[in-house]
This record gives sequence, C-alpha cells and structure tokens, in this order.
Amino acid sequence: MRVLRQSVVIMSALLLVAPVTAETIPSLSASTTGTGVVVEMIVVLAAVILLILGLGWLIKRVGNFPAAGKGMVRILGGVSLGPREKAVVVEAGNRRLLIGVAPGRVQTLCILDDSDLELDPDREASTSNFSAQLDAQLQDESR
Repeated sequence: MRVLRQSVVIMSALLLVAPVTAETIPSLSASTTGTGVVVEMIVVLAAVILLILGLGWLIKRVGNFPAAGKGMVRILGGVSLGPREKAVVVEAGNRRLLIGVAPGRVQTLCILDDSDLELDPDREASTSNFSAQLDAQLQDESR
C-alpha cells in the first residue's frame, strides 16, 4: 500500500510540474494528450487496483475453495485443543487417522477403526432430549 501511495504522489507531482501536451511531445495528437485523458487513465488505474485489492480481501474472507480434483486425503472433522493446537480426524485412502497438529509439528495420535467413529446411541438420545430438558428447566424457574 505504501508503494502504491508513493507512486500516486509521484505521478501527480509530475503531472503538475510538466503537463503532457501536444507541444511537449510532437508525435502525439492533441486528442491523446489532454489532462482529461490523463485523469481518466489515473481513475481507471485506481479502479483496477481497488478491484484487485477487493477481490483479494474477498478470497481471504471466504477462503476454503474446494480443490480442483478429488484428492486421496479428506478432513472429516477436528477440534481445537488450545490457541494453536488441534486434533483432526483425516481419511487417507481407506484409513482414518487421528492427527495432532501444532506449530511446526504434525503427529499421528492413533489409527481409528470404523467402529470408533460410530455415534453412541445413548449420546444421540441425550442430545435430542436436551431441548426438552431445557424447556422444563426454564418453565420451573419461571414459576
């Protein structure tokens, strides 16, 4: 950004000090050297630069675009263990791995079987009953 600002300042100073006219460059016609054309060129250049910066911000904000092909490795899920540490379940081919990820280090924690990833039926029932329990608790408190 600093370089962009400096170049705009330098271009503006050059236009004020030595305006381009048909007299200064005899090979150019008068219609291509007017200050209106130069101002229009600067405005279009600024618009293009703003468009590039805006698209860069949008891509950074949205992120995680799908890859162009189907890879052999898929991330099935993960959980944050700290500010910079994660545990991630990865499927590589037909194997599922629990991987620990920290700055500068990736380590396989264990290899999972298909039975390890099945949800516990009691856990599903308790999560579906949670809303009913919450409603009952809220009604008890309101009395």
